[in-house]
Amino acid sequence: MTSSASSDKSPPDAPRPAGPSTLAVHAGEARQKPINSITDPIVCAATYTFSNTQAIIDYIEQKQDREEYGRYGNPSEKVVERKLATLEAGEDAVLYASGMAAIVGLLMTKLNSGDEVVFFDECYHRSREFCSKHLSRFGVVTRQVKACDYDAMAAAINPRTKLLVSESPTNPHLSVVDLEKFAELGRRHHVETLIDATLATPYNVQPLTYGVDYVLHSATKYLGGHNDLLAGVIIGSREKLEPVRKLRGIMGAINSPHNMYLLERGLKTFELRMQRQNATGQAVAEFLAGHPRVSRVYYPGLPSHPYHEIAQRQMRGFGGLVTFEVRDADWKATAAVVDAAKIARIAPSLGGVESLIEQPLVMSYFEVPAEDRRRFGISDNMIRLSCGIENTEDIVEDLRQALEAK
Repeated sequence: MTSSASSDKSPPDAPRPAGPSTLAVHAGEARQKPINSITDPIVCAATYTFSNTQAIIDYIEQKQDREEYGRYGNPSEKVVERKLATLEAGEDAVLYASGMAAIVGLLMTKLNSGDEVVFFDECYHRSREFCSKHLSRFGVVTRQVKACDYDAMAAAINPRTKLLVSESPTNPHLSVVDLEKFAELGRRHHVETLIDATLATPYNVQPLTYGVDYVLHSATKYLGGHNDLLAGVIIGSREKLEPVRKLRGIMGAINSPHNMYLLERGLKTFELRMQRQNATGQAVAEFLAGHPRVSRVYYPGLPSHPYHEIAQRQMRGFGGLVTFEVRDADWKATAAVVDAAKIARIAPSLGGVESLIEQPLVMSYFEVPAEDRRRFGISDNMIRLSCGIENTEDIVEDLRQALEAK
């Protein structure tokens, strides 16, 4: 496995780049902090004062790096934004109240009436729904093409196309986008590109280093890592994110000071958690691939996965999410496997320290017509498992007993 994060091309006499854990712990932070604490203090302020009128004028004319009003920024927020930008090899990051708020903020900044956006069809269904059901009311056209079909995406581009969007890996099928092809497609047609890399995380892949314009994360997941906060982030160049940040200030989709503290704290153990979740995900996928009650496993770390070669080339690890199908099972028999799990909790979301299990049919697509579910590749016998940081052998054994429970 390789990744842009581990293939530095620095000249021989250049200082060795800091590793992911060093960056996750220290990047973006001042060495000596206010009140001399080792952690950044939580600043619970809705507004910030000026000593006199001239101080306001200096702030405006000199573009001073300080706070004015809570909707435009918070000291803790700036620390976390710098840290996330560094981890993703980007210039800047804009934090939001959730992952959905982040992608909505970007789309609202970049798209006008008459513009078009093209999605690979395995992107998060709420992201696609926002475009097809809501942006369409304002004259924005959404086109969806088969995931990883670059010819189909190219054919969908026209002079009105302003953004190409995909997840990588996708959820729940874990298809892996060839980031070089995706970014080149955007450059060739002068269209900006966005990758939702929530499942990969910057530990496993850094899309910006392949030429992608924007990276999206639901920081609720692996970045926060503890199932105790909601946050989202868009990362890219400072110039391209400037209008995104300005619109966020108008829309007010900001996060709370306490959530920023929790996200910064969660990031301190980011690499350690990812190492465990990568290893467990691989072990679980290999176990499931050999179990007689499992008919199919979706995991890019398996040679049987259609995008295994691309994943090996691009990714440091393959993540903690594993999707599988129970052999010859209807939805009720599949639900019985989910219900039999003792360690994994039944819940939506992913990426936290606790393992979570769900049946996509029930959790996210229960009210979706069967024809549409089939079109989205959501089968009745599909199960999605997000591996936490419990001991790998315990998670495997729990799956074994759940599959074999009577």
